[in-house]
Amino acid sequence: MGEEYKALSFHLGQTMSPDGDTRRTSEKFLEACEKNPGYGILLLRIVKDGVNVSLNAAITFKNFIDRNWRMIDEEPGKISEKDRVEIKTAVVTLMLHSPEILQKQLSEAISIIGREDFPEKWPHLLDEMIGHFSSGEFSIINGVLRTAHTLFKRYRHEFRSDNLWTEIKIVLGSFAKPLTDLFDQTVQILPNHMNNGPIIKTLYSSLVLIAKIFYSLNYQDLPEFFEDNMKTWMTHFKQLLETDVPILNTDSEDEAGLLELLRSQICENAAMYAQKYDEEFKSYLPEFVTSIWNLLIKTGSQMKYDLLVSNAINYLRSVCERPQYRSLFEKEESLLSICQKVVIPNMQFRPSDLEMFEDNPDEYIRRDMEGSDVDTRRRAACDLVRAFVKQFEQPTTQLFSQYVNLMLQRYAESPDNHWIEKDAAIYLVTSLAQQGTTQKHGATKSNQFVNLMEFFTTQIVPELQNNDPTRLPVLKADCLRFVVTFRTLLGKNNLLAVLPLVIKLLDAPNRVLHTYAAHVIERLLVIKADGNVPLMNGSDIEGLLGEILTKIFNALKMEGSEENEYMMKTLMRVISLSQEKSLPFMQALVTGLSEKLKDVCKNPSKPHFNHYLFESLSLCIRITCSKSPEAVASFEQVLFTIFCDNILQRDIVEFIPYVFQVMSLLLEIREPEIPDIYMNIFPHLLNPLYWERPGNIAPLVRLIQAIIEKNGEKIEEEKMNNLMGVFQKLNHSKSNDQHGFSLITSMIEKMPSHKLTDTRKSQIFTVLFKRLMQAKTTKYVRGLLVFFSIFIIRNSPDVFQQIVDSMQAGMFKMVVERVIVADMQKVHGKMERKTCFVGFTRLLTTCTLFLTDEYATLWVGLLEALIGVLELPEDKSVADNEHFVEIDETPGWWRHDHLFFPHTFCSS
Repeated sequence: MGEEYKALSFHLGQTMSPDGDTRRTSEKFLEACEKNPGYGILLLRIVKDGVNVSLNAAITFKNFIDRNWRMIDEEPGKISEKDRVEIKTAVVTLMLHSPEILQKQLSEAISIIGREDFPEKWPHLLDEMIGHFSSGEFSIINGVLRTAHTLFKRYRHEFRSDNLWTEIKIVLGSFAKPLTDLFDQTVQILPNHMNNGPIIKTLYSSLVLIAKIFYSLNYQDLPEFFEDNMKTWMTHFKQLLETDVPILNTDSEDEAGLLELLRSQICENAAMYAQKYDEEFKSYLPEFVTSIWNLLIKTGSQMKYDLLVSNAINYLRSVCERPQYRSLFEKEESLLSICQKVVIPNMQFRPSDLEMFEDNPDEYIRRDMEGSDVDTRRRAACDLVRAFVKQFEQPTTQLFSQYVNLMLQRYAESPDNHWIEKDAAIYLVTSLAQQGTTQKHGATKSNQFVNLMEFFTTQIVPELQNNDPTRLPVLKADCLRFVVTFRTLLGKNNLLAVLPLVIKLLDAPNRVLHTYAAHVIERLLVIKADGNVPLMNGSDIEGLLGEILTKIFNALKMEGSEENEYMMKTLMRVISLSQEKSLPFMQALVTGLSEKLKDVCKNPSKPHFNHYLFESLSLCIRITCSKSPEAVASFEQVLFTIFCDNILQRDIVEFIPYVFQVMSLLLEIREPEIPDIYMNIFPHLLNPLYWERPGNIAPLVRLIQAIIEKNGEKIEEEKMNNLMGVFQKLNHSKSNDQHGFSLITSMIEKMPSHKLTDTRKSQIFTVLFKRLMQAKTTKYVRGLLVFFSIFIIRNSPDVFQQIVDSMQAGMFKMVVERVIVADMQKVHGKMERKTCFVGFTRLLTTCTLFLTDEYATLWVGLLEALIGVLELPEDKSVADNEHFVEIDETPGWWRHDHLFFPHTFCSS
């Protein structure tokens, strides 16, 4: 066994260590190994050997492929061609003969490779996979199906294009018939194995995957093959919906079994056909309505049926939304039956929901508040109600309102015993009342037959006025959800009246409740009034600031909410809205935030929380220093110890980009002379390790720009050479060239003249023109023209002409004609276009060469281009091959090994 194999196996095991430092050390070792030839092959060997770290190796292999397989035009590949061939030769067979837990990881890796190489560079992939259908071994067949599913499922969300259609056509030509034959054969043999548990489970696993692949292959359009064979598919789908297989029933009440998964996918397939291909599907639609209705009314309330019930209800909704099928639902008895047997039962708050509310609040919030509850019964029932309101507004509202009144009456008689009735009533009213909804604004239009304001004042506000946060917390959460849903319709007066009631719940002991309260406040503070101005201002919350901040920091100390992203986001919004009104609380704010930063440095795990934390710190700096610029020293004293000792020295990858941005902000505020710490850290900023991580690039450039502006005089000559190297690397990258322009522009504008010698300026132009000739893009030309303009303004037109002509005789004339005149109209942005106008006007009017006869024709062309900048719209055209430039387009030195890109939160 080779030393590399041993070392790799050891460090794969160490990545599971509970000790953070040990884990990070091994992760960095594996990260460094990615550069080594044969690394992917060695990982596959570890997977194949079945050692105790095989799963770690499979996961690492998948991630390695995800980060490094993609080839970028005109860039060297991160994986050698030899390794690529070996990996593609070995991975399919290894996947098919591996245990299921490893199959899943290797299938994902194959799908990533296939996304890049199939069909052009991997034409035999499908043939190799399809060949195993005839093996008769369903463990191998399921491996093929699982890989096909991961490979084809992207068809569900990709935009239509010629390349996509070509690929799907190739897939259908090879895969559609074998898949249909396999489906038919599998269904045919089911009756022979109904009492054989292991075999029937394997067969149903195959059928689940086949049904998923069917969905993917039919999503973009109805393929001719599937239209011709619709009878086979729909007959078997209907049969499988109606066939009960007792041996597949599971004891678990939470986790869906194979029977539920298959029926659920069939309902989803039928809903897709009803929505997209109703003309071709119309002969099967009524019988599927019957089958799915019968399935719905006999399915239990356990959580394991949630996906099935949700998809079944969604099928009924899909049919209801088609005007030609109104007759199936418009009779009063039909609406009554659906209300009684489908809507009300599936809106009821179940014991399992209460258990989730109390014991797994994060999952409850994810499903309920964030709108990602697509697969829940409640969401499906609510969508069905909205569909009925859309088709039969008045009768539906009248019928369901009767049930709402009845449930509210029961609650009024005995709140402690019938609070679940009011919970359902609130959900039902929410569904009835919403008629126009966006994620940004909530409900934008309400049902004319629902008295929204009356329900708000009589049913919502009284619950929130109860001062006991532990009494009926689910109902309080429902009321908060109602407020946030209808926030744009309730009016400012109602919102200001309810705001203090919501604030009182910010430190409620229940995590769902205080999280919902934070979410409501955050959403209320960003509502826009007419004219796109904020509905609320700092004065509206000034008297409540102390209470809000105290309760938020109290909540952040509660178990489970130490890194509650909703709380931190709300804190950020409050600081942002209150601005200088938050100054009396600034010391407590900065102390609380810096202590929280120390805590999360130990184990960063919540990217959104971390983002809002740094946003909040940045706001505190801006607000304080705008009134008292000298306060920047206090912020440096508080933060730099954490930045250097807790983050930079420990190389906390997630936080380093934020640290650079905050340091940039502090330095930009400072007046010269700047503290030594900035110049002491400057050499480390040029360390290639930092620049290998794409998330660091923009913050690093910004920090270097600030150092150049404030103290460029003290940058040593050796470091100037390093800076030029950084610029050259950035300029080489299609995705980072804009940062190269930012860096070199700062050097031109802010560096003392003796630092930028004529030789160095010539080097800059040599690098620029080399890139222009080798990899010209529209984005690059735009940046180049703005840089030319700034250079002309800061130096002179004659200096610009002399440097360009020094590259090659007559080059200035070519640049003016083929770059400046030809592409000036493509420059975007008001300030950028103004810069170009000023710079090139100076070139036109003061460049000595333009006074000669040789340049007379160019003078006219440049004048016309400048007039075009003033009078013509921007030319926003981009070459076809430039639309999909990826984030990571840089060669080895720029390896894309971290996918977290923090938002730019400190605008210059």
